[in-house]
Amino acid sequence: MDIRRAGDRAVLIELPDLNAVLDVADQLRELRLQGVRDIVPASKTVLVSAWSPRALARVIEAVRAIELRASRRETRARVVDIDVVYDGEDLHDVADLLGLSTDAVIAAHTDHEWTAAFGGFAPGFAYLVADGNPLDVPRRDSPRTSVPSGSVAVAGGYSAVYPRDSPGGWQLLGRTTAPMWDSQRTPPNLVAHGDVVRFHAVREAIPVLAEGRQARSHAGAFTVLAPGMQSLIQDRGRPGNAAVGVTASGAMDRPAAQLANSLVGNPLDAAVIESLFGGLRLRAERPVVVVVTGAEVAAHIANEKFEWSVPTGTPFALEPGWEVEVGTPTAGLRSYLAVRGGFDVDTELDSRSTDVLSGLGPAPLRTGDALPIGREPHEAVKTPVSPPPCADCVELRFVPGPRADWFSAESLAKLADQSWEVTSDSNRVGLRLKGNPLERAQSGELPSEGMTRGSLQVPPNGQPVLFLADHPVTGGYPVIGTVLDADTDLAGQLAPGNQIRFVRVSGEP
Repeated sequence: MDIRRAGDRAVLIELPDLNAVLDVADQLRELRLQGVRDIVPASKTVLVSAWSPRALARVIEAVRAIELRASRRETRARVVDIDVVYDGEDLHDVADLLGLSTDAVIAAHTDHEWTAAFGGFAPGFAYLVADGNPLDVPRRDSPRTSVPSGSVAVAGGYSAVYPRDSPGGWQLLGRTTAPMWDSQRTPPNLVAHGDVVRFHAVREAIPVLAEGRQARSHAGAFTVLAPGMQSLIQDRGRPGNAAVGVTASGAMDRPAAQLANSLVGNPLDAAVIESLFGGLRLRAERPVVVVVTGAEVAAHIANEKFEWSVPTGTPFALEPGWEVEVGTPTAGLRSYLAVRGGFDVDTELDSRSTDVLSGLGPAPLRTGDALPIGREPHEAVKTPVSPPPCADCVELRFVPGPRADWFSAESLAKLADQSWEVTSDSNRVGLRLKGNPLERAQSGELPSEGMTRGSLQVPPNGQPVLFLADHPVTGGYPVIGTVLDADTDLAGQLAPGNQIRFVRVSGEP
């Protein structure tokens, strides 16, 4: 086993084959190590993330003591049939890469049985393998910012179905309406590890209507008058579900969200509103205590007679009918509005967070939404957490790897020796950066493997992507370095045009 560091809170364990991967993942789960957050098996690796550097040190010690077992228990495969309309944007490109006709590509995809080796990337996304690697083509040089839900794709010897609209770099063969993920279903994923998938070519697919989100309550402590550019409910997220393709999500700037809750007397993990670049406007329907933290903004308050403003981090009271608006930031990008009692919206997988990649959690706020709050705590928290780091500081510490060896020493130096610009394609999934491209020392395809918050993934175009709160669970482009977990909160406040400098550190606990 080769143990590679992935920042200060995760390691990537490299193994000879898929059987060894599943064996090591099983043994780690059986150990029930204290402080382990997620265990993510992939084709030849297992990513293990921990809650702290100290817990990670215990993980590394346990991994070194593991001995591979000769065999694992076999189970009878379940068969899942999926109808596909083969009209994908990359169908002709795949045919050209393989030297086949498009009909031959379709026949290769439908004539083979595909087995679900492991899950990842997003809820309901299963990596499917077939004997002989019938459609072994590389990923696109630059991933698409949005792949439509139901897209059937191939890359690196795998096939898969995208469960919802999301970024992706696979080659698109066609589309299906099969519901790959439904959190109201048991189990929620249509295809699980070990299942056999058979694809069938059809002229047109008939949609299968999944059960929609439950309607919001018509009674609440607030009414949304304007949601601004993007306003989402966030809490501590869904850690511990990465093995089934569910990333942690949660607040982009965790210290700012915790500070907001502390200032109004909530538990630090209560649900808050994360507002992107201001513009959120709410009307109070009952007496409430509110605070805004994060980006440097003013909270503007108005009633029938007066208007006034309060600065960031100052709690204030609202009476029924009063309005509050989060202003435009003068520094930073995301603001956090907390109310005493927390926002009491429905949970999904034990969290109220909105995950923009997977679609889990409540929908983004809309005009007219009614927002209920929970029971107010009896006593305020007396010791607030420290405020978030200065939004003007854009140095991010990183640990090389786990795939620094895929790049030349010059590229690793170039990562730290230049400034990188945050582009407008950035969001909660990650920051797409622009600078002098990083060149690989190795060519070829890297098998998909686990990713973590802070991973600096580099596609073939050499422009890094810094993964953040809603990052995919797995990915196939090499990670040159991993930003320290604490510094990813600062990254959540960076706007398009901001400059980043990466500072190399050891990451040792």
